[in-house]
Amino acid sequence: MNDQADDQADGERRISTRQAAELLGVKPATVYAYVSRGQLTSRRDPVGRGSSFDAREVEALALRSRREAAAPPGGELSVRTSLTLIEPDRYYFRGVDAVDLASRYRYEEVAEWLWTGTLPRGARFTAPPEALAAARRAVAALPEHSGPIDRLRVATAAAAVTDPLRFDLSEEAVLGSARCLVPTLVGALPEVGAAGWRGDGRLARQLWSRLTAREPDPDALAVLDLALTLLIDHDLAASTLAVRVAASARAHPYAAVSAGLGVLEGPLHGAAGRLAHRMLAEALERGGAAPVVADHLRAGRRVPGLGHRLYEGEDPRAAALFARLEGVPQAGPALAAAREVVATAAARRGGLHANVDLALAVLTVSCGMPAEAGETVFAVSRTAGWMAHALEEYQ
Repeated sequence: MNDQADDQADGERRISTRQAAELLGVKPATVYAYVSRGQLTSRRDPVGRGSSFDAREVEALALRSRREAAAPPGGELSVRTSLTLIEPDRYYFRGVDAVDLASRYRYEEVAEWLWTGTLPRGARFTAPPEALAAARRAVAALPEHSGPIDRLRVATAAAAVTDPLRFDLSEEAVLGSARCLVPTLVGALPEVGAAGWRGDGRLARQLWSRLTAREPDPDALAVLDLALTLLIDHDLAASTLAVRVAASARAHPYAAVSAGLGVLEGPLHGAAGRLAHRMLAEALERGGAAPVVADHLRAGRRVPGLGHRLYEGEDPRAAALFARLEGVPQAGPALAAAREVVATAAARRGGLHANVDLALAVLTVSCGMPAEAGETVFAVSRTAGWMAHALEEYQ
């Protein structure tokens, strides 16, 4: 007897992804988003024809969704997205494996995929001169101790006032704002490296000179581009939810991005990369990760860069970055220290795996970047994802 017959015998009615989407009134990709957030359970077809769902569970979710849609303002927030699906061991952008996309396409190309569902080879973003000049003036006026999120928030506000079409929420206008804002944010950050890279149109090269004074080698630059691409979106994280709320009130896209940056500045969402960087740097200084991990455990602190509530094993973003960092010679010591951190913590507490913050810290430590560099990479990268969510909310 096959699985479907077993289900029928037990009184359980299974339906396909297409049928579930029709019942819920959403796209098939959104059905899997419900699965990633624990609102639906799916079962793989052993023949390989997709997934099936418990019809009664889908019908119950559809009923809840209709009630939420009819509820007055102030009720429980309900957000649907078809942009990113997270499974226990991988994640997808618009139904395509995100790690595979990031391995074959550059950041700008994957941003276009999230925004438009197309993958234009060779996509480049250009900052409008007026917006870039205004953003640079605003950032230059900040105190020297200002952090990367301070600079990016001010640059976003400055770019907004130079865009007379910012209140136009049509798809074409929002796409134009998105393609201009991301390079404007990067261009507004102060340069610490060689200015000779300024003429290169690729965002990763533009960002490199804002993160380190070292000249980029092709392998390290490829890792930075991979990190930017992997971090573009990760479903409804706290900052993304803030963007969706702002967009639902029809705030213009610059204001929506500002909402995301505001949440990112909170210690529970944006500080993990900085902590992982400092831990790795300390492990290298002390000649080993064991005493550093011991200090964290003795103080009752969680070890930075380990564990992720959405993945059962290693964060797939970390796995992809670690694999690419193998080809960067100067990353060897930091990579070894990161692996020692994982092994030491696992010996004390099983089930802990590396997350993307630890992998990103290997890049920032080994390339002479400051502790806040990971935060900068994350915020710049996620701006494209926030714009994708704003677009989806406006529609």
